[in-house]
Amino acid sequence: MKYLLIAIAVIGILLFIAASTKSKGKERKPPTYKIPLTEREQSMYWRLTGALPDLVVLAQVSQSAFLKSSDIAVFRTFSQKVTDFVVCDKAFNVLAVIELDDASHRRKKEKDAKRDAVITSAGLRVIRYANIPDIAKVHEDFRAERIKLLEQKVKLATGKTSFEN
Repeated sequence: MKYLLIAIAVIGILLFIAASTKSKGKERKPPTYKIPLTEREQSMYWRLTGALPDLVVLAQVSQSAFLKSSDIAVFRTFSQKVTDFVVCDKAFNVLAVIELDDASHRRKKEKDAKRDAVITSAGLRVIRYANIPDIAKVHEDFRAERIKLLEQKVKLATGKTSFEN
């Protein structure tokens, strides 16, 4: 009886090892390479970097890279999500989160609104574009941020804000 129990245990261990190395009878395939940005996202990236040369543009950023929460339920609302673009100043302070919506987003308005609400609750701005904007539109959307940056540079250079005499 003792040997029968040992034999069953050994067979069980061998079956477990065999099952854990194969996925439903198929060998596991290694990952393959893919370009990280679609053609449309690449065009948007170059538009943003061209329009905002004094800022840092990051693409395909995990929301957990710029959001945090000690509340696990809140953390789970963003921990597995990726944002199209994050625009930062040179110190990597986030100025805005940019989403480039495609046709599929027409059916995801409620989901997008929830994602935006999580980001804005952290005090960040979300800008959504249905199409790749022209340079003038990007300049307009970042005008306030660029003014703040210029004021900071003036203050550093002169010790005064741009509003002081």
